[in-house]
Amino acid sequence: MKIIDLKTFVIGNPWKNWIFVKLYTDEGITGLGEATGGLATKSILGDLEELKRFIIGEDPRHPEVIWYKMYKGRYLGTSPAMSGIELACWDILGKTLGVPVWQLLGGKHREYLRVYANGWYRGPRDPKFFAEKAKELAEKGYTALKFDPFGSAYLQIDRENEKKAIEIVRAVREAVGPDVDILIEGHDRFTLSTAIRIGKYLEEFHPLWFETPVKSTDIKASIEVARNINIPVALGERFSRLEQFTEVLSERVINIIQPEVLNLGLANAKKICGMAEAYGALIACHQAQSPLCTAVNAHLHSSIPNFLIQENFDDFLEPWTWEVLTGVPRVEKGYIRVPDTPGWGVELNEKEIEKYPYGPENFLLLFEDGWEMRRPRNLM
Repeated sequence: MKIIDLKTFVIGNPWKNWIFVKLYTDEGITGLGEATGGLATKSILGDLEELKRFIIGEDPRHPEVIWYKMYKGRYLGTSPAMSGIELACWDILGKTLGVPVWQLLGGKHREYLRVYANGWYRGPRDPKFFAEKAKELAEKGYTALKFDPFGSAYLQIDRENEKKAIEIVRAVREAVGPDVDILIEGHDRFTLSTAIRIGKYLEEFHPLWFETPVKSTDIKASIEVARNINIPVALGERFSRLEQFTEVLSERVINIIQPEVLNLGLANAKKICGMAEAYGALIACHQAQSPLCTAVNAHLHSSIPNFLIQENFDDFLEPWTWEVLTGVPRVEKGYIRVPDTPGWGVELNEKEIEKYPYGPENFLLLFEDGWEMRRPRNLM
């Protein structure tokens, strides 16, 4: 079996253009992957076009071999485009053998995965609004909710906004009670001292974690935050190399790790799960892309013993999402069932996606007021 073509598809999701990769083979089997970036779309499309020279004519049933060919061809560089191609190869391998990807990863440890809701607070930065929405989700069966209460804060946060952030957290905790986990998102916002101060304020609400309170790539600062607050710190979504996870884990103070498959590739993400297990750490992969990555993470999470919880935006996406993507596992009472269909089990409706083209304003600007609304933003 050989790869004979690569095509890309962009779907204009309002707060992040989704990028899909489809590989075609000489035996008629196709594979679907994703290469969505945050504030990048066209540059990733260009990257995918240039990566063709490494994969045309290769056997897609060797995903990690293809990954390393691209990795070495790019002088040991990584990119979402490389991950999208690798994911499509895993899809082909699963379809060829007639098995789900989790079976290729060693088997299934669990049938159902606990999820936490994200993207649910699309509205005013107001404690009452957050409380009402949180209560609705708890009543629907969600047992964990993540949110960023900090507005557009960058490095520091003024007293008024800091007070409002704590009021929002308090309102959510009171709305959902003690038995629903709350997860506080920091989005890399703060300096070390500010993160520690805020972390201490958050302790009374017993969050499951305080995520990326300082710049993610400043690993020493993240470790210092973890040492100085009585809340678990979680990070890893912006890492693209194995050694970054080694550096975090070896300090033995951060034990919730969040690999992002689109930064690492699936084979590397699986390796990181094993590294975390060796250090007694838990895995909660990052997932803020399309629902295809919901399925990808479900396959990965089900194949590891040290799974903690899965991120999920899917109940808060545009209604047409389920017309362009089929086969995605959906949330039921706070859990998703792991798919048993071959490959990822997800298909792209190419005709339907023509209705939702690339949007030049479809970007989430986390350091601008009102980003929580997740509306298209003008970058000009």
